[in-house]
Amino acid sequence: MALDPNGNGDSNRYNADITYTTTVSNDWDITSQASYYDVSSEPDLTLYPAGASFFPLGGTFPEGMIAMPYVYERHTRFNLSAFYHGIEDHNIRMGVGRAHGDMYKVKELKNYTFNVNGFPIYLGSVTDVSDDPNMVFIQPHDRNITYLFLQDEWAIAPDWVLTGGLRYDDYSDFGSTTNPRVALVWQTRYNLTTKLLYGRAFRAPAFNELYNINNPVALGNPDLDPETIDTYEIAFNYQHNEKITSSLNLFRYRMSDILRFAPPTFTAQNTGVIHGHGLELETKYIVNSEFQLHGNYAIQNSTEDETDSDVANVPQHLLYLGAEWQPAQKWMLNTQLHWVADRARDQSDPRSNIDNYTLVNVSLRYRPTAHPWEVALTVNNIFDESAYEPSPRLDALNQPLIPGDLPLAERNLILEGQYHFE
Repeated sequence: MALDPNGNGDSNRYNADITYTTTVSNDWDITSQASYYDVSSEPDLTLYPAGASFFPLGGTFPEGMIAMPYVYERHTRFNLSAFYHGIEDHNIRMGVGRAHGDMYKVKELKNYTFNVNGFPIYLGSVTDVSDDPNMVFIQPHDRNITYLFLQDEWAIAPDWVLTGGLRYDDYSDFGSTTNPRVALVWQTRYNLTTKLLYGRAFRAPAFNELYNINNPVALGNPDLDPETIDTYEIAFNYQHNEKITSSLNLFRYRMSDILRFAPPTFTAQNTGVIHGHGLELETKYIVNSEFQLHGNYAIQNSTEDETDSDVANVPQHLLYLGAEWQPAQKWMLNTQLHWVADRARDQSDPRSNIDNYTLVNVSLRYRPTAHPWEVALTVNNIFDESAYEPSPRLDALNQPLIPGDLPLAERNLILEGQYHFE
């Protein structure tokens, strides 16, 4: 497979929401929200270049292997939540909601299909297969979601607050899930806050993971469960003085029922368990009213239980440094540095580990004080670093689908303008 220099795609997004908040008594605040989101994706892709051949197991493609998988979705949501303050030392929040996700239209044009061995064969021309259940990559589907949640913030003693919550979600296509969350906050000193936290979260299977068909490299599975993660944290926030603030977070997590398109059939499965631990350190230094520095550093180690190996393609080190300087009243100079390091390949991947990279971005913004507009010039990757993100997928022969990985953008310039209506 090649990175496609000629492919293009269109996407349209429409979003609207309305929120209403009212106080009905001294003890009750009510918020209701309704939202609508419509999104379409229309990519025109050349999966393999002109002349690509899979002979003798598959076909030859004179103009390339062409795919146009179009998807159209709309999502509606309504929720109602309330805060109750009628019990001393308690702040209770409760809510209920209903959502509907509808992949209401699918259109697919392509010049290939697959033989019984899973290799592509040429159709002779780009053909509309949208109405053919034996060829289209997915068919329209929808889901309904109902959810309930309850949370209590309890001031159990001076300088101590305990927060506990529970959320229940019911999905019409795969079932229900219940997830708790607990946080204990201690104002240890006037300038130090300590937090102990536990939470469970989930990721629902996406439509493609549940319902993909006729695609030997990504087949859906309607019997999936949600992916879950349990996280344990201890966090400290320290105000050194009026100019310097730091925070430290130590964490451990366990992921299970991980959603992956698993070889050899590349059917979506709930696979394996991952354990991880690490820390995050963040600091901010306000040098003066014109200049400030901020940064964060994260280190983590994540291990696949089944193989006792590092989780593939996850960086063990992340560093961000930023500086903001206002040399004059109407000007702002912003500099950012991103460092990504130590990403291991999957054990079965024959390639060497991917290189680390450092990217530096610089932005200059001009904002007149008496005018409702502003302009900015940003130079991304100013030193033109060659940086790559790993291509994780292997094919049926255990070879990478994109051997050279995914290149990030070279040095590029962005000119931005904003106008604020009042």
